[in-house]
Amino acid sequence: MTLTPIEVARRAERERRLRAPSLYLKLACLAAAALVPLVVPSFQVLDVVAKIAIFAALVASYDVVLGYTGIVSFGHAMFFGFGAYAVALSLGKLGAPTYGHLALGFLAGVVISAVVAILIGAFSLRVKAIFFAMITLAFAEFALILAVQLSQITGGEDGLSPTLPGVFAVSFDGGQVLGIPITGRLTTYYFVLALSVALFLLMARFIHSPLGRTLQAIRDNEVRAEALGYRTFVFQIVSSSFGSVVATLLGGCYAMWVRYVNPESALGIQVMLDVLLMVIIGGIGTLYGSVIGATVLLTAQTLLPHLRTVAAALFAGSPIIQRMTERWLLYFGVLFILVVFFFPKGVIGTLRDAIARTKAARA
Repeated sequence: MTLTPIEVARRAERERRLRAPSLYLKLACLAAAALVPLVVPSFQVLDVVAKIAIFAALVASYDVVLGYTGIVSFGHAMFFGFGAYAVALSLGKLGAPTYGHLALGFLAGVVISAVVAILIGAFSLRVKAIFFAMITLAFAEFALILAVQLSQITGGEDGLSPTLPGVFAVSFDGGQVLGIPITGRLTTYYFVLALSVALFLLMARFIHSPLGRTLQAIRDNEVRAEALGYRTFVFQIVSSSFGSVVATLLGGCYAMWVRYVNPESALGIQVMLDVLLMVIIGGIGTLYGSVIGATVLLTAQTLLPHLRTVAAALFAGSPIIQRMTERWLLYFGVLFILVVFFFPKGVIGTLRDAIARTKAARA
């Protein structure tokens, strides 16, 4: 069968990606995440890895909207909160938790987020750049206020503590496999990891699809894309809705893992700021940079607060050093400035430029 030039190019691109050394690095990272509960049976380590998986996929979903479509939105975390609250409410307000309630929570969150994303896009996407960003920020703040005020439903500032069903329950005891106790926390970890990875791979497929290529063309030159006959407005709504739905599913994963949802942890502006920091650290428009951004930020947020404890043990006779370690947020800010200074296009973006320059020099 004769292949068209486009099909030949696509096949060559797939073969190139399969031969790329980065593929083995990705597989190694995935294997490491899967083996963490078996090698390091520490809840703190497990907690960090699970959150890295969730936020790496969340940042990737934002990168699809920002980096691959060119839509600047400050309301992406709102959809993350929708997913978290939908799962928490379905498990906590519909009687004894069941798998059906869990699935209903995910489904309800997806439907609500898709409708809201389409409505926001339909009425606001014609407004460009910072103006659209401010509109999305206003919607996000409205959702936060609503979650606080509707305390009889959402629990207000006290939040909700959903009880998970079946194999995800805290009380679940599945015996031991290879000496490893099978608990509800372990099964939840693997569920969250599997869904986060599946969504990440879906986004990778999305950006390399013809639709994804069209979105990148719109990002690079919207006027030219319109001149070629593309309805850019519709494509932007599709991209925004897709990213929002993925964020919603990850919000549900977050509610399952943390087993607690309140307005600040799910809908607060801090969640959006963390996502922005992660995408900047990893590199806008790189997708896989989200993994680096999430790893750097969450690891720093976990380790830096412990500087005070370490300093108290190592420098017991130096109160000045101990007081210095209390300012861990300052050191985190310095770390972020250094990353931006030495990696202006993010870690992945800067490395790609360096590799391209090296190849050009060899040629």
